[in-house]
Amino acid sequence: MAQAVEEWYRQMPIITRSYLTAAVLTTVGCTLEIISPYHLYLNPKLVVQHYEIWRLVTNFLYFRKMDLDFLFHMFFLARYCKLLEENSFRGRTADFFYMLLFGATVLTSIVLIGGTIPYISETFARILFLSNSLTFMMVYVWSKHNPFIHMSFLGLFTFTAAYLPWVLLGFSILVGSSTWVDLLGMIAGHVYYFLEDVYPRMTGRRPLKTPSFIKALFADDNVVVAARPPNAGVAAARFGGVGAADPQFQ
Repeated sequence: MAQAVEEWYRQMPIITRSYLTAAVLTTVGCTLEIISPYHLYLNPKLVVQHYEIWRLVTNFLYFRKMDLDFLFHMFFLARYCKLLEENSFRGRTADFFYMLLFGATVLTSIVLIGGTIPYISETFARILFLSNSLTFMMVYVWSKHNPFIHMSFLGLFTFTAAYLPWVLLGFSILVGSSTWVDLLGMIAGHVYYFLEDVYPRMTGRRPLKTPSFIKALFADDNVVVAARPPNAGVAAARFGGVGAADPQFQ
């Protein structure tokens, strides 16, 4: 069993493995009180006035207490981060890293700007960690890249992957969870999808071209990914309901 887990871990692509490892270690460290969440959460005043720059990163690594919700988000992080890195961004590790960096920047900006707007500032002030939002952004982008995958939610009903973010948002409402983190992830994901996939087709310009200094950090192989027909991604999916079951998405 341990060998199988080790093999599964080693087979993860570099960005997925690094993010998952950092998230688990950070959350476990906080649970064991080795480190304090108070040193990790997003606090604009401490970032600007006390130069605690690390908070811009660490707030994306802590997933609150280790419970069923933590396992749920670790599943989505491991699965959809891996699917994106191995399929949509195959051979483009630098582009995938830039997508996460862009998403983190958009999410942080929304929270900072929202905190200055009357009537809603208190809502944004309560958003201390954006880890769940970044995970939801990855789910949103994956759903846009694979809209025709057939999925099942808890065996209750089936739908296509294009509706996955909305199904998860509805589930959050049903269980009484805050929908703000999901909505922020959807907004960041849609901004990225529009600028990276829609806008270039409309204008021929690509505003999110990965900077050369980020490309220099990753030694990507030159992999040519064949164009996929519009409905080539039809497959069954299941994660206790939600997940992709087609072998190409394992």
